Amino acid sequence: MNKQRRPIIAGNWKMNMTAAQGRELASKLIPLVSAVKDRDIVLGPPFTALQTVGEAIKGTNISISAQNIHWEDKGAFTGEISAEMLLDLGCKYVIIGHSERRQYFGETDEPVNKKVRPALKKGLLPIMCVGETLAEREAGKLNDVISRQVTGGLKDLSAEDMKKVVIAYEPVWAIGTGKTASPEQANEVHALIRSKVQSLYSAEIADGLRIQYGGSVTPDNVSQLMAMPDIDGALVGGASLKPESFAALVNFK
Repeated sequence: MNKQRRPIIAGNWKMNMTAAQGRELASKLIPLVSAVKDRDIVLGPPFTALQTVGEAIKGTNISISAQNIHWEDKGAFTGEISAEMLLDLGCKYVIIGHSERRQYFGETDEPVNKKVRPALKKGLLPIMCVGETLAEREAGKLNDVISRQVTGGLKDLSAEDMKKVVIAYEPVWAIGTGKTASPEQANEVHALIRSKVQSLYSAEIADGLRIQYGGSVTPDNVSQLMAMPDIDGALVGGASLKPESFAALVNFK
């Protein structure tokens, strides 16, 4: 963690939590993190719970993120959600290109980029996810995969846009498996991402970029991960579904 970059801890609830369950979780979380001033706290409920959770955290130090977005403003796109709809529900962030979207729904770098651009244009802050599979890592393709995803996802973004982007590095083999990249392994890829962004933009933009780690982050390993110089936060799955464990992550020392 670099003292110049504000840490960001985000909970991705995935396809979990009804609106009532989300409200209960948020209301229990609020007092557990209310003293936190020096880091950003983000909850990512499913679409159906965004409004209820948004109302529950109104006026607190917690922000809301959606888990996906469509690139068009409106139209005949059954089942999709636009940036304006998310803003209407009080969203500040949106997760884009999560590995589960890539794995199960065929998202590639092109649609990820098509989603990042309108999110920024409308005023949402994108959390853009990148990460390699175990097969890609074992085949020695880590650098190629990460470079391609970063370059493709950020295509046509201005330097000004980049100041609003968060990148989340999630090794696909570590998500929900209990396996975690070692802090050193994770930091190595974060440094690679930062270096790629520097080559695309500038040292200043790269130094300001916040990069989260995601993949079986727990209260037991969060402090070691956050101690690494290029890791600026966490994108958390399972551990964000219980107020106590998510609060422990937010309150890392």
